Amino acid sequence: MGAVNLLSDTQTRPSQGMREAIAKAEVGDEQKKLDPTTIELQERVAALLGHQAGLFLPSGSMCNLIAFRLHIRPGGDEAILAANSHPAGFEAGAPAAVNGAMLRLLDAPTGIFGADDVRAALRTPGDRYAPRSRMVSVEQSTNMGGGRVWPLSTVREVLETAQAAGLRTHMDGARLLNAVVASGVDASAFAGGFDTAWLDFSKGLGAPVGAVLVGSEELIDEAWRYKQMLGGALRQSGVLTAACLYALDHNVDRLAEDHARARRLADGLATVPGVVLDPRTVETNIVLFEMAGAPEFCARAAEQDVHVGAVAPSTVRAVLHLDATDADVDRALEVLAEVA
Repeated sequence: MGAVNLLSDTQTRPSQGMREAIAKAEVGDEQKKLDPTTIELQERVAALLGHQAGLFLPSGSMCNLIAFRLHIRPGGDEAILAANSHPAGFEAGAPAAVNGAMLRLLDAPTGIFGADDVRAALRTPGDRYAPRSRMVSVEQSTNMGGGRVWPLSTVREVLETAQAAGLRTHMDGARLLNAVVASGVDASAFAGGFDTAWLDFSKGLGAPVGAVLVGSEELIDEAWRYKQMLGGALRQSGVLTAACLYALDHNVDRLAEDHARARRLADGLATVPGVVLDPRTVETNIVLFEMAGAPEFCARAAEQDVHVGAVAPSTVRAVLHLDATDADVDRALEVLAEVA
């Protein structure tokens, strides 16, 4: 019996169709803007997210890093974001180390905060003793918040509040299309009002690498400079972007299958003694549940080749993706119940 890997949706492998698209990709020198496949992807993602221009980057973390670099100035600028968001906890301190950003961390267990939270976090303008409120970052859908989807009304209220205060705005769209499929709201409605946003292809969309940062033509021109500076410049990147185009054409609507399997896993786990989980909180492909001794629980499950992750001493995360089948969910429920 094969392994059941629910550690992350980054665990997917390119399908045969995606591999064929990679092999057939038309390529050129990306740095001279001569790679037609990369140009097509950048234009498609910019249009999809409601922006003027796009830039292909090796990773979503580099998208966040460059976006913060575009918005944060010298002199103590501060970014407002959820305490459990990816830039705050999973990018090796890059906002501070690379961009000199102070972080104003909001206590938002679901990863979703509101306009009142932003207003409460704002520094007094002109106060030379305090950091300067500069930008707001939103993660759609939330990762450590359990795959929750920001309601469009909340997104708009946060945007209006931030813009009224003169702040820059950024959307971390690592799993944006999961939110789109779950809610029925267009990607451009979620992302179009932000100064910068991005879409990842190496998670639920199943590509091996890559993300696209979008914004105005002016901001993306500047982003090219930071891509070069950070070592992200590529050459014949069409072999990578072909996989991303394939993902857009074949792997978006099927995200609903991941969401359905996540709900089925959650429904089953909620009946297991020792597991604390409300299945109604599962909106996309991420299942978070409480279990005493989470690291030992995960280690014992791994002994039976079912892999889930301890993200806190008493919190376990399981992530559904295109390589996880109905049979995998059945096997995971059997083993996790036994270990519990």
